Amino acid sequence: MTEVEQDRADMRRLQGGDTEALNPLMERWQLRLRSYLMRHGLSDADACDLAQETFVRVFRNAARFDPRRTFSTWMFQIALNLLRDQIRQRQRRNLQPLEHAPEPTTSRSPATDSELSAKAAAVRDAIAALPMSLREPLILVTYQNLSHAEAAEVAGISAKAVETRIYRAREKLRSALAAHLG
Repeated sequence: MTEVEQDRADMRRLQGGDTEALNPLMERWQLRLRSYLMRHGLSDADACDLAQETFVRVFRNAARFDPRRTFSTWMFQIALNLLRDQIRQRQRRNLQPLEHAPEPTTSRSPATDSELSAKAAAVRDAIAALPMSLREPLILVTYQNLSHAEAAEVAGISAKAVETRIYRAREKLRSALAAHLG
């Protein structure tokens, strides 16, 4: 059974009242969801909180899930809406920008790690500096491996708009990172 089929089967079980069906969905998607949220500039703690809230919404709104859609698209759409709400709340409260995601540790030399960390930080900063309208499709397609059609469904725009926004985002990133990446 493919992952998409397994997701649909688990959602059918959840819709039928089997609350345990949420567990395999969380196991399959939690890390990818947290990674998605961290790529938007959330700290690990904030990404964990928002991922948990996303799964709470999945549970509460299971009856609204349309099995013709993919679970991942529906889940990312919920997460994106929560992320947008959180950003609006922070802006109203005049809070500091979102924290950056930490880089994973490796067994490379400290000099190599430092250079890679600096480049990774520059990329994260450049992505975080993109307007949300460009950042969303870029992260969905590039880092979450969604198709243009799936990203369009999550973001509520057309597939052509996804393509255009990714192109514009990459152009802005090229300009912003020219000094860091040679």
